[in-house]
Amino acid sequence: MPKSPGVVRIAALGDIHLGRAAYGPPVQTIFTDVAERADILLLCGDLTDRGEPEEGRQVAKALAGLGLPIVAVLGNHDYESGQAPELKRILCESGIQVLDGDAIDLHGVGFAGVKGFAGGFGRRALGPWGEEIIKLFVQEALNEALKLETGLARLHTERRVVLLHYSPIEGTVEGEPKEIYPYLGSSRLEEPLTRYPVDAVFHGHAHHGAAEGRTKTDTPVYNVSLNLLQRINPDGLPFRILELPVSGGLPD
Repeated sequence: MPKSPGVVRIAALGDIHLGRAAYGPPVQTIFTDVAERADILLLCGDLTDRGEPEEGRQVAKALAGLGLPIVAVLGNHDYESGQAPELKRILCESGIQVLDGDAIDLHGVGFAGVKGFAGGFGRRALGPWGEEIIKLFVQEALNEALKLETGLARLHTERRVVLLHYSPIEGTVEGEPKEIYPYLGSSRLEEPLTRYPVDAVFHGHAHHGAAEGRTKTDTPVYNVSLNLLQRINPDGLPFRILELPVSGGLPD
């Protein structure tokens, strides 16, 4: 893929689920293609199937020697075993930047990311009313949105990109059974995006959703679940490439 001067190429995918038997193509093949076509790799959660440290070591091994900056957020599967802190440590020690309300500047592009959480969208979103457990559930979504806003506030770059696991809009979960919409994302994650404009948002989690959508302020949102990308583009690349022009960006 020819490289244009002053352009940063960002590859994004999610839901690798490394550790699940016979899931998709060999990840090493995917990552080799990424290295040839992108300057930065984003991983939008569910890097592992059960969040076990050994799976994290498999991810680190698959990405070793890629030669690109790698930015990631964790997904719900990465929390399954209750060992998310250890998993994050393994990934970070391998050189992967795992964001959780943090921000990072790479090649003139600012990245902010959180896992996100569930709760639903718009008027159908779950409200903090009734039993204490419901209030705690809603508070978790609010906490994730606040972490995202904190990360965005730290960015001072001209170009900004957000990565999540859960969706911030209903548009990119369309195609999933409506009964599970509330478990696929939360419109509370969209609120920081209206206060801090960004160039693009990437997420995973909705394996059978839609590939693209827009926030209320017309920011593009891309669902980069590996399963989805393979389904809609069976003969193409199982990741999305975004090119951003950046002042003083990478040379040709």
